Amino acid sequence: MLADFNDVSSSHSPSNSGSHPSPLHLHVPQYAGISSGLSSGLSSPTSTSGLSLSVNYLPAKFSDNILNARARLRGKGGGEKGPSVPKQGGGLAAFKSGEARIGGKSLRWTRFKVILFVANLLLSLYSLVAMIACLLTWFTTWQHADIIRVANNPELVLSTLAASLGMLTSVIGWAGILLNNRTFLAVYTLLTWVTFAFLVTPGYITYRRYSLNLEGKINDMWANALGAMGRMRIQNQLECCGYFSPYVEATVSQTCYARSILPGCKKAIWDYEERILRNWWKTSFALVPVHICVMLAALMCSNHVTYRFGKGMMPEAYRLNAGSMAVIMDQYANQLAEQYGPEVAGKVLERSKSNLGLAQTGR
Repeated sequence: MLADFNDVSSSHSPSNSGSHPSPLHLHVPQYAGISSGLSSGLSSPTSTSGLSLSVNYLPAKFSDNILNARARLRGKGGGEKGPSVPKQGGGLAAFKSGEARIGGKSLRWTRFKVILFVANLLLSLYSLVAMIACLLTWFTTWQHADIIRVANNPELVLSTLAASLGMLTSVIGWAGILLNNRTFLAVYTLLTWVTFAFLVTPGYITYRRYSLNLEGKINDMWANALGAMGRMRIQNQLECCGYFSPYVEATVSQTCYARSILPGCKKAIWDYEERILRNWWKTSFALVPVHICVMLAALMCSNHVTYRFGKGMMPEAYRLNAGSMAVIMDQYANQLAEQYGPEVAGKVLERSKSNLGLAQTGR
């Protein structure tokens, strides 16, 4: 742009600059439409002038690809595509059919998104199976389910909460995966850790009860925790009467009375509790490695559901507008004035106005 002003610039070389004042005090032509008071507030990035923050950056700090006349664009052949500037942040061009991103006619998922999809599918499956098992137990749809409701109520409540939280986490994960929403995926990653805590809690409780003096715990439960109605429900389910016999801590019912021939309930409930608790903690702890894989997948892949971070749009604070362009042109004119003098700066500024088409708009 300065090729036409070589003769003028030579007259303002350092050897002939004795008759001119310091470049910092030169009268530089101001870009039309911008006031001096507006340009004075650019030093603070938090200025309330409404200008883009891009005015604080120097062109010398930009990439060489931006400054070249013919920029190399990303493409299948990797060749020259023409004298256009490469995408900065992508914008709508990130969704063209030839780009290595999600969008266009053929959707292409990243491998991180595929891993996240498989992990969330596993979470959905075992959470759904656990929820179905808990609901069938609460509604006593299988044999001896009422015993679990009476004798193992805390473990059943915690397992139901863990299954519910797992299903909620998977739903949030599906929303984040299918919508490429990293906010949902951040919440999803956090909830996988909370789900893990609720997953291991029932397993830990049932393991301690199973391995540490199960007989003493059953004795205390029958004597103190169950009550008359709880003992009667277990007697009806296991077809027994009393703890050792009909004469020891029995609840009278149509099948359990003083001369009943039914056996005591201690052996039957002991065998049942031993089998149920063993299956319970083994199932809970068997899901731990799978859930750890889900947690790691969410942690490592939630920010890579697309090939670019975010939506590829320039942040609003850095978008250029007419006022910001005016300030940039003023800064450019100041630099030219320091090097070549105010006459060259004024001519370059007028040519820039005509090239940008702002002279006709009155700016």
